[in-house]
Amino acid sequence: MNRILVTALAAFVLATGAHAQQQVRLSISTGGTGGVWYPMGGAMANVLSKHMPNAAVTAEVTGGSVDNMKLLATRRTEIAFSMVDTAWEGLNGTGKFKDNKVAMRTLAVVHPLVMHVVTTEGRGIEKIADFKGKRVSTGSPGSGTEIMALRILEAHGINPEKDLTRERLSVVEAGNALKDRKIDAFMHAAGVPIPAVTDVAATPGHKIKLIDHASPVEALRKKYGPIYAAGKVPARSYPGQDKENQTINVWGVLFVHETMSEKLVYDILKTLFERHQDIVIAHREAANMTLENQTIGATAVPWHPGAVKYFADRGITVK
Repeated sequence: MNRILVTALAAFVLATGAHAQQQVRLSISTGGTGGVWYPMGGAMANVLSKHMPNAAVTAEVTGGSVDNMKLLATRRTEIAFSMVDTAWEGLNGTGKFKDNKVAMRTLAVVHPLVMHVVTTEGRGIEKIADFKGKRVSTGSPGSGTEIMALRILEAHGINPEKDLTRERLSVVEAGNALKDRKIDAFMHAAGVPIPAVTDVAATPGHKIKLIDHASPVEALRKKYGPIYAAGKVPARSYPGQDKENQTINVWGVLFVHETMSEKLVYDILKTLFERHQDIVIAHREAANMTLENQTIGATAVPWHPGAVKYFADRGITVK
């Protein structure tokens, strides 16, 4: 083999090796397939893979916030969706994370999650107090929905273990179980609309009913901190939903491990915000991931330095 060929081959090998070393592989932990985070996370993964140099990004189906925080803690994911109340427990090593703090930082505030309390006409349920003696799903194990649902039930004077038969179903499973009359109601926190709730509402023979539950919001804020807020599901958000629903909300936030490099965080945010409309097309709740909402949405978890720099470059101060 002549010297020129050897030199050319060596240069090719070095260049190929350098390219491989520069490729960034990331996973985004989302939630169940019937919720909001999976389609939204999928759109984010597509945007990052297509528009961030040398990035290969995938969106992963998970149980939700609790599972996502645990995956982040063990470095089995790089970007994780979570409800703020769950993330707060992870940061401080309390609740589901007792003695196992999660070393994480805030990447971006995404959207408010609205607690849906869903039933249908003819189940004898007009208010949370009517859950007594009923079969109710409070969300899948490993979900932030479950934490929030149990707190809301207790704030309404319902003992989740004694006053009702509690199921722990994903939102898709819960929607199907409600249609099949295997449960009387379910609770799920996500952006509006939730595909699984739309499916129930659009099913012939079922008239959807969303139960108001916002009355104890101040008691929840006093007990758990300023992470909950009163909200609403506007009328006609779902087929057959005739009136506005009074709810309790919490913000959904993207988190990363505290060891992620500042440059990588900066590049992720730059790409996501530059291609924001591509994500909104996947789910309209992504429209809430604005620069302005980074200061409005309660995150409770310190910001990653790379995020602080990115937003500062756009005139936004986050703390």
